[in-house]
Amino acid sequence: MRSTRIAITLLLSALSAAAQAQWVWRDAAGQIHASDLPPPKGTPDKSIVQRPAVQARLAPPAPAAASAAASAAGGVDAALEVRRKKAADEQLAQRKAHDEKNAAMRADNCQRAREQLRSLDSGQRLSRTLPNGEREVIDDAQRAAESQRVRSIVASDCD
Repeated sequence: MRSTRIAITLLLSALSAAAQAQWVWRDAAGQIHASDLPPPKGTPDKSIVQRPAVQARLAPPAPAAASAAASAAGGVDAALEVRRKKAADEQLAQRKAHDEKNAAMRADNCQRAREQLRSLDSGQRLSRTLPNGEREVIDDAQRAAESQRVRSIVASDCD
């Protein structure tokens, strides 16, 4: 009789421990949940904070399966990091190519502006062709205005 009571007491305490078993996990939004039911499918192992003690004793994770799951999760993170680094490198290369292109255009503009400034400062008679095809000789006022415009280009594009 006494052994039956002890057995029943042990059985009831084991059942109450199983009823109190709690799963604790963190969802994608960072909220912590506790339940007697396991977390939803697709919840990563790293998000599970606590497993029921009975569950852990009954079915401990196999070391090979645990390491495979960890390496798969790490592989996803590593692949994501590789893609992020590749995208950052590509963006840096595009920015560098853009800067080089702008530097080349500025150097070309500088060279042309300096040549035009030499022509304006040479004192030679200059002319330009009008849209209707006629030639117009540049007078001193137009030469001074053009010279000032070209000097501002030299100042902005030449270092």
